[in-house]
Amino acid sequence: MTASLSPADFFDLGDFPHAELFADLAFVWQALPRLSAYLARLVGGRGHQVFGQVAAGAFLAPGADIFIGPGAVVEPGAYIAGPAYIGPDARVRHGAYVRGNALIGAGAIVGHATEVKNSILLPGAAAPHFNYVGDSILGRHVNLGAGTKLSNLTVVSVKDPATGQRPTLKIVVDGETFDTGLAKLGAILGDGAQTGCNSVLNPGVLIGPRSLVYANASLPKGYYPPDTIIKLRQWFEYAERR
Repeated sequence: MTASLSPADFFDLGDFPHAELFADLAFVWQALPRLSAYLARLVGGRGHQVFGQVAAGAFLAPGADIFIGPGAVVEPGAYIAGPAYIGPDARVRHGAYVRGNALIGAGAIVGHATEVKNSILLPGAAAPHFNYVGDSILGRHVNLGAGTKLSNLTVVSVKDPATGQRPTLKIVVDGETFDTGLAKLGAILGDGAQTGCNSVLNPGVLIGPRSLVYANASLPKGYYPPDTIIKLRQWFEYAERR
């Protein structure tokens, strides 16, 4: 039987205030094309709404629709381009870059030298150090190790000369091929999943809840079940120094 790939298989959405993003979806990645319109309804046309703390030296793009929730902190040196929703008690740390279409849930962390673009971070998700999060979804209390990159575009994705469009990403799960309909898709990590330092999740990686990825691993696209440890094995050779 093919693994179920619905939002409920990855996330607990019970008290998530933005659960409508995932309502009635057969496949979890289908939330991403909804994000732009959802943010337009949530923050569109309101400019800067700051209910938390924005430190001197942080930069909110002029005229952009940016919501900073109560208790949230934006540290010096952070740049928020918008549209963006930064939830209550979230942290946007020094040197972070929050690009367009970012929904950062309550208590989530966008850390130093981390870039977030067209992505959803559920409550408590953390991309705390040197991370790239593009066209991706992080579940509750996901933690990305320092240097983890969620790649969102394959190196062989070339625009069609006639249409100017890139091919959509296809994922094979249990022998069945799913066309995501998306030219850009990063990774989707279920609640409680974690990655080790300097790991790379290639476009179209789907990781089930509570799974762990070893440091320095480079995962090909596909589905990795819940409660799995994805191990990297490497060997060292020692030689006498002369």
